[in-house]
Amino acid sequence: MAAPRAAALAADVSPREVWAWSMYDFANSAYTTVVITAVFGAYFVGAVAAGAPWATFAWTAALSVSYAAILVTAPLVGAWADARAAKKKLLLWSTIGCVLFTAALFFASPGALALALVLVAVSNYFFGTGENLIAAFLPELADSRAMGRVSGWGWSFGYVGGLAALGLCLAYITWAQGAGEPASSFVPVTMLITAVFFALAATPTFLFLRERAVPQPQTGNPWSRVKETIRHSALYRDLRRFLVCVLFYQAGITAVVSLAAIYAEQAMKFTTQQTILLILVVNVTAAIGAFGFGYLQDAIGHVRAVALTLVGWIAMVVIAGTSETAFSFWIAANIAGLCMGSSQAAARAIVGYLAPPQRLAEFFGLWGLAVKAASIFGPLTYGAVTWIFAGNHRLGIFAVGVYFVIGLLLLAGIDVERGRRAAISA
Repeated sequence: MAAPRAAALAADVSPREVWAWSMYDFANSAYTTVVITAVFGAYFVGAVAAGAPWATFAWTAALSVSYAAILVTAPLVGAWADARAAKKKLLLWSTIGCVLFTAALFFASPGALALALVLVAVSNYFFGTGENLIAAFLPELADSRAMGRVSGWGWSFGYVGGLAALGLCLAYITWAQGAGEPASSFVPVTMLITAVFFALAATPTFLFLRERAVPQPQTGNPWSRVKETIRHSALYRDLRRFLVCVLFYQAGITAVVSLAAIYAEQAMKFTTQQTILLILVVNVTAAIGAFGFGYLQDAIGHVRAVALTLVGWIAMVVIAGTSETAFSFWIAANIAGLCMGSSQAAARAIVGYLAPPQRLAEFFGLWGLAVKAASIFGPLTYGAVTWIFAGNHRLGIFAVGVYFVIGLLLLAGIDVERGRRAAISA
């Protein structure tokens, strides 16, 4: 075991600490899987908004507002964390916020449109802020040559967490439906299950993960540091180009994740139980993709690995958009799962590889900025198309598929080794 550990982890990092770091991915995946992807999104469209033509657009608009707030604050949060070596402290507060507002979704009953939209936007804001902060620990834990592998461990463990949380919710929903309870009764309870799961599963992170950063002396306020980074971004041209690439392909990923259950129920006419079962299986394939692709990324190179996942995403869009049977849609969904785990793990590792070591939280904040900017116009594109074209969800998925094509084209010209040299010499 000594050799693999030495090859993957930094010198003073124990396997227990990496497990504790991965447990945060395990914990917060409950939120994305249950609230955003599988249960609450479809419940909002079908029950809270009573299937109104604008319901999908309203859902995507609420998410976009939260992503816009993260976009504005992420660089500030990252710079503040670097200045005070406070990633872990901020991570705790963001976790508490997400847990509390997720639990409050219990009160989002049919017709409570404003309440549901506000609670989703605020809980998603805290989720996204925590996602940026936990990612900034990666370069402190992993050897620079094994970031893809260690990132993949976290992402794969995260999908297992999503699987566990969704499995608990499915078990409860099956029991509740058997007892004759309506969705307006059992869906709110799944929000409480998700909140408790997140809180308990994230506890090891705060017990065992160390804050290794030291305070970085700064002049002026944190925004000055962010402005300086942007002004000197030419020094990190490969990182800058990759962030633009992320901006586009992440728009497609976020749209798929945010609207998977809505597409399954509205376009493919799946029931709630069929949709949850589908996403349970997709979480398994996503975990496999994240774990296996981490090793493949370290072996074949960062750019080739991301390019391979984007080709997979494009294939998924074509299959899903033309599917007329449940079988072909299952194939598309599982391709999405494999690509989702691998592409997100790959992106986190690339940012860690290309970011200047002394400004990790700040540059992961910029990565979060790119991801959240994509998360604004990706789902909004889908929502707007379905609203304009009378609920045509197939046209919606083809529209967001264009973003994967643009991302693939932007990968050309990125030299990660040149970018790594620029980061180290900064």
